Amino acid sequence: MKLKKDWLDRQNIIIDDINKLEISMFQKIPKSIRINTLKIKKKDILEMLNKKGWKFKQVPFFEDGYIFENDVYGIGNSLEHFLGYIYKQEVASMVPPIILNPKNEIILDMAAAPGSKTTQIAQLMNNEGCIVANEKNQKRIYSLQENIQRCGVVNTLIAKTDGRNFGKLNIEFDKILLDAPCTGTGIIMKSPKTAKIWSEKTTKNYSELQKQLIKSAYNSLKDSGMIVYSTCSLEPEENEDVVNYAIQELGMKVKDIKLKNFKTRKSITQWKNKKFDNEVEKAVRIYPHDNNTTGFFIAKLIK
Repeated sequence: MKLKKDWLDRQNIIIDDINKLEISMFQKIPKSIRINTLKIKKKDILEMLNKKGWKFKQVPFFEDGYIFENDVYGIGNSLEHFLGYIYKQEVASMVPPIILNPKNEIILDMAAAPGSKTTQIAQLMNNEGCIVANEKNQKRIYSLQENIQRCGVVNTLIAKTDGRNFGKLNIEFDKILLDAPCTGTGIIMKSPKTAKIWSEKTTKNYSELQKQLIKSAYNSLKDSGMIVYSTCSLEPEENEDVVNYAIQELGMKVKDIKLKNFKTRKSITQWKNKKFDNEVEKAVRIYPHDNNTTGFFIAKLIK
């Protein structure tokens, strides 16, 4: 697999360690799991996993996340997984629900399938409050349903609609997670075909969709409510440009994001000839070679 030169050239504008980024796209990242405390006490499942010879360390910013330190196979086929005691989930994917910090509230997960973040949100809420988990693709709804049931989640309703419709439904949410559809250039190591099919045109098309989705989320949000916007893309059009739109066109405010013992980088404030609002810098970029994870972008927005 080779990365496209025009893609590398773009990334080289943003970071000065492009060689490390390129290398990271060809490396396997450590496997990780989230312990599902809705179904089992953490100490009990840790004892079970230790008996299997699985060795792991805790995710720095999340007490129920664990990273494997040895080669482990068949996690998704293990009894513990089938029973919903554990959820195979990549470390960077655990960040957006942590930033959302859900309480006993009404939450919208606007693009929910396959349910990694939905079930994590339910866990953080201890199955209280209410989550609307939305997915427009019927085939992906099946995996969302399966994971919600397997994990013992009972505070969640599944909706099937285009996320752009929510702003028209006159429903208000306390908080919204918009883990937006994207080009996925932060997870090339997991999906090598992304490197082949990526184009600047596709990035721009996704950016337009993402702006429509965040506008819909804004119109579905209570005053002073929060949107956590995230992608597994490294493209400024899909990240900073969308947050800039939320600031300048929707009037949203950006809040700082801090993660314990986990490296993040400031967002950029200019891309090519476009200058972004200085508030955009409060969003964070997560690079694969900084933490040995997938790449992510996350912004915390207040109405």
